[in-house]
Formats: sequence, C-alpha cells, structure tokens
Amino acid sequence: MGVQVRLVAYSQDESTAREACKAAFERVAELEDIMSDYRPDSELMRLCAKAGQGPVKVSEDLYTVLAYGQEVSRRSDGAFDVTVGPIVRLWRIARKTGKLPNEQDLAAARAIAGYRLMKLDPANRTVELLKPGMKLDLGGIAKGYAGDEAIAVLKSHGIRNALFEAGGDVAVSGPPPGKRGWEIELPGGEWDAPKKIEVANQAVSTSGDTVQYVEINGTRYSHVVDPHTGLGLSEHFIATVIAPRGLTSDPLSKVATILGPQRGRRIVESYPRTRCWLGKSPTSPPATRP
Repeated sequence: MGVQVRLVAYSQDESTAREACKAAFERVAELEDIMSDYRPDSELMRLCAKAGQGPVKVSEDLYTVLAYGQEVSRRSDGAFDVTVGPIVRLWRIARKTGKLPNEQDLAAARAIAGYRLMKLDPANRTVELLKPGMKLDLGGIAKGYAGDEAIAVLKSHGIRNALFEAGGDVAVSGPPPGKRGWEIELPGGEWDAPKKIEVANQAVSTSGDTVQYVEINGTRYSHVVDPHTGLGLSEHFIATVIAPRGLTSDPLSKVATILGPQRGRRIVESYPRTRCWLGKSPTSPPATRP
C-alpha cells in the first residue's frame, strides 16, 4: 500500500499476540493483492483491464470498498472519486519530473474519469466501467478498510486492545491497559485541533500535503488530486477525521481537504458519530501582504 503498516497489541501471553498479529498482517497483504493499483495482477487492475467490456463479477472485499466509495462520491458531489486513476498517474509523473501535465493529457484523463461512469449491481455483485481505458485508484479508501479488517482479525483471536497504523490512517479497538484511549498526536498547522487526542474503538485519518507534494513554477501542489479540476490541490488544507471505522474516516479526510472548511466539514459531520478538524497545512506558503 506504499506505506509501512504497524500493529500494537496487548495480550496476556506473547504467543497469542504473535499469532494474532501474523493473521492480521496476512489479511492486510490479502487486501493489497486485491486493491493495489501498482500490481498489474491485482483484482483491481484485472477489473480495469475489462473497462468498456460490460459487468465484471468481483470479490466481496472489492465490492464493499467500491460501493462505499461510490456513496461518498454521491454525497460529496464527486470530491471523492475512485475513478481518478488516469489523473493520478499524470500527477505521479509530475511529482517525478517537476513539470505540470499538459492540457491535452489532462483533458484525455478527465474524459475517462467520473464516478457516474462506474455502475454497481449489488444483486449480482458486479462492477461495470463504462469507458475503455478507465483506471481505478483506491489510495484514498483502501488503507482505512484494511485497518478495520486488521482490527477485526485481532478481535477474532481474542485481542481486544490494539492499534493499526498505516501512514495517515489509524484504527483502534479497546484502549491500552489503564488508559481511557489510545493517544494520537495530530500534525501542527493553523487550526483549532488539539495536539493530541484519545480514541478507542474508532478510526482516525489525516490528509494533507505535509509530506507528499510537488512545487512547480513557484506553486506547491498536493499529491491529493481534485477530481473536478484534474489538478493537485494548491489550497493547502489539512484535515483529521474521527469516525467509527476507517472505511469512513479515510475517504472523508480527502473530502475535507478538497472542499475546505465550510462544505468539507458539513459533509464529513453529516455522517453519524464522525468529527472533523480542518485548517491550514503547516506547509502552506505565507499569506501575501499588500
């Protein structure tokens, strides 16, 4: 998934903890085999290879993530969109070369992106990508789902006090012994978020350009792409979302950074038991003064 995955687990004996963590890591690896867009033989890429060729039966895991992503797309008017794969590929090249994608390439990528171009059939558990050349990118949702599944595996092995962490995505079950919750440190920035929060049986996702960005012609662009423009974000917001599960917090943290404080927070907090902190990224350029 492009990041290091870490587990912390409390158990009455080490052998149980090791067995449980091994099973949880195996589950994460299984999900990477399904959802990676870097592996040409992943289930996701096999689905993309059949774009424009009709409905394709997919696994329950892949369907679950795509269906939830589609719901977030509808509620955010496309601010979150798993069909942005062609655009994301252009921005991966831009980050390596330091050059903006040309308008022709961006227009071609935007023409085969858009969540309305993906049809889901829950009765038959099929997915249809309507245009040839479509590519899906689950970088904004798969890690959250992987965290949920890792915690579920640990619980099935009797581990009920654990933490999963992968980049900006954290999922936790019960708190460490003697604590009210897991202590999560939030990044700095121009916002009203606390420096640390305590969470239990929740997921926490943070998005922004504190680490991944590219500066081109004096403008800093985030690795997070706005599906509406096809460009990396140049307004530098950072968002932390707390939700009951990572499948919710992961994509909503992207929605918040793309839509900004007013619309973004309103959409995020329309989800039950979900909270959002949103402000200026610490990497934001200084405000222009007259």
